[in-house]
Amino acid sequence: MTHHTLEHTAAALVAEGRGILAADESTGTIKKRFDTIDIESTEDSRRAYRGMIFGTPGLGEYITGVILYDETIRQSTTDGAPFPKLLDENGIKTGIKIDTGAKPLAGADGEQVTEGLDGLRERLEEYRELGASFTKWRAVVNIGADIPSPYCLEANAHALARQAALAQEAGLVPIIEPEAIMEGEHSIDRCYEVTHAMLQAVFEQLFAQRVAIEGTVLKTNMVLSGTKASTQASVEEVAEATVRCLRAVVPPAVPGIAFLSGGQSEELATAHLNAMNKLGPQPWELSFSYGRALLEPSLKAWKGEESNDSAAQDALLHRAKLNGAARSGSYTPEMEGEAPAA
Repeated sequence: MTHHTLEHTAAALVAEGRGILAADESTGTIKKRFDTIDIESTEDSRRAYRGMIFGTPGLGEYITGVILYDETIRQSTTDGAPFPKLLDENGIKTGIKIDTGAKPLAGADGEQVTEGLDGLRERLEEYRELGASFTKWRAVVNIGADIPSPYCLEANAHALARQAALAQEAGLVPIIEPEAIMEGEHSIDRCYEVTHAMLQAVFEQLFAQRVAIEGTVLKTNMVLSGTKASTQASVEEVAEATVRCLRAVVPPAVPGIAFLSGGQSEELATAHLNAMNKLGPQPWELSFSYGRALLEPSLKAWKGEESNDSAAQDALLHRAKLNGAARSGSYTPEMEGEAPAA
């Protein structure tokens, strides 16, 4: 796989007016989501839910790619179409979460490192055969009084770069996801400081490990006030601080940045993205890779009933459309109340 092909795929993932859907909840996380609607999480209920999501008519108009979980990339619709094929028919690329989760970092209290490098080369080959064209690996960085430590940032950056190099070797575009967690009492300035240090560590390792930057997508957090901070930064402050931070450390060769929502409400995640895109052109596309902030309304509408499939699909399409509008800075809060496109 040439660098040109990787570049082409990466650019397609952050194409104008569209974004990425993160539907790669682990079995534990999807159970928590299903608990909120009193649905038992079984292989069948998960297949029914995700089949409904992926089969949403017109989803490809606003979504370029969907990140799947290991179980999901192997599943098929009730009439036997493998999920990657269903997505492809909707004009959507298949991605796959390839890390095996964040574990406590040895000798570093309150800090984590993401595992999953062992046997990854072989797994990547299999995922490519199953229809994946991109991957995702998430690093978790907690913010506290004395954390993150340089040790934590380096350990995670090193692993992010190693997996990215392996993904590109397999012809897959890596979505590189370092996330400074928003839980905490920290100020927006502290979040800026941590995000800046984290991204700096990541790009140093990506260069050191020969990753072709133009064939990657960066998925990262916005620069926000901690959830428990007494002062919450405004939408404009978040947009300004985030763009300033990215401009300081993200090379222009990166095709796009697909923000994670990280626990923000659906409306706020859209408003923040919109405000950033209103700041004018940047060296890279500013896109989205939301999970809950895209899927929550759909899950509530679905309630585990097949008869609610089309209402749930409408709810997803509506949210995707609003985030698509935020890509050009043309979203307005009034659009929230508009009836979803039937």
